[in-house]
Amino acid sequence: MPLSIAHVPTDRPERYLKQLVSHLGHKISATVDAEGLGTVTLDSGARCVLTARPGELELSAAAADAEQLMRVQDVVARHLVRFATQEELTVEWAAPVDGGELEAVHPLVGGYVLRHSTPADQVLSELAERTREVTGQAAWMQVSADEGALLTMLVQMLGAKYAVEVGVFTGYSSLCIARGLGEGGRLLACDTSAEWTAVGQEYWERAGVADRIDLRIAPALDTLRALPDEPHIDIAFIDADKQSYPAYYEEILRRLRPGGVIVLDNVLLGGRSLDPAYQQEQHLAMRGLNEFIAADDRVDAVMLSVRDGVTLARKR
Repeated sequence: MPLSIAHVPTDRPERYLKQLVSHLGHKISATVDAEGLGTVTLDSGARCVLTARPGELELSAAAADAEQLMRVQDVVARHLVRFATQEELTVEWAAPVDGGELEAVHPLVGGYVLRHSTPADQVLSELAERTREVTGQAAWMQVSADEGALLTMLVQMLGAKYAVEVGVFTGYSSLCIARGLGEGGRLLACDTSAEWTAVGQEYWERAGVADRIDLRIAPALDTLRALPDEPHIDIAFIDADKQSYPAYYEEILRRLRPGGVIVLDNVLLGGRSLDPAYQQEQHLAMRGLNEFIAADDRVDAVMLSVRDGVTLARKR
């Protein structure tokens, strides 16, 4: 429950944002970034992000527990009200929510997106159905049809000839990537499950892309580290064990050609990446990597709110 938001009506949102950051910056960490977002961070790690919007100042607070959340809420609200000498501001925080309860894409929006994207063809649709039959509740690990279409489009736009995939599952994303490759293109597909990857191979054959896919059943880091060191990868898709994402990212980036792209799936972790109360290994790894990539001067990156969050990192 350590996430909360407040919308403060005012005609001076930018002024108050700058005032608050400037004043608090003498005591604690308080900054304004190039996009105009203000961030106030307490010693405990609790933070509040301030966003100036037309007619309001939006406050988004997050902390590891309810006590620290109340503390950062109090610090920000108390100083904000004090600065408002020409108007009376009201700061009403919404009830705290658990990051794991957030929906990056509302079901109604998700359905609309699917209806307005190029639909999956018969082979992909049948592979998705087969995945649900074989894997049961684990079927959620398969990428959605719109994300699959995005992968195909990215591969085509890059004119990719050599792709890498870390995390195959039943091969839906592999099929989407392989379809986008140019003539003579190859996909190195890494996974540790011969059982689940076997599900997709029939559909790779039916789609006519099996000869483009080099499936390696082995720990992905071993496979990646055995690749030539020179930059030769055009695009990579990472969708495997989250705690190993930082290692996968580094091994691929060093072998990615300039202009090449790394696509990372599930960067929101169902909202848990936003919520500092989640402290398991996968949460810490993803949260840390998200921060690292945003500041990594080797790439230009954008995080998209596609399904469970997708980051695109293009090597400079």
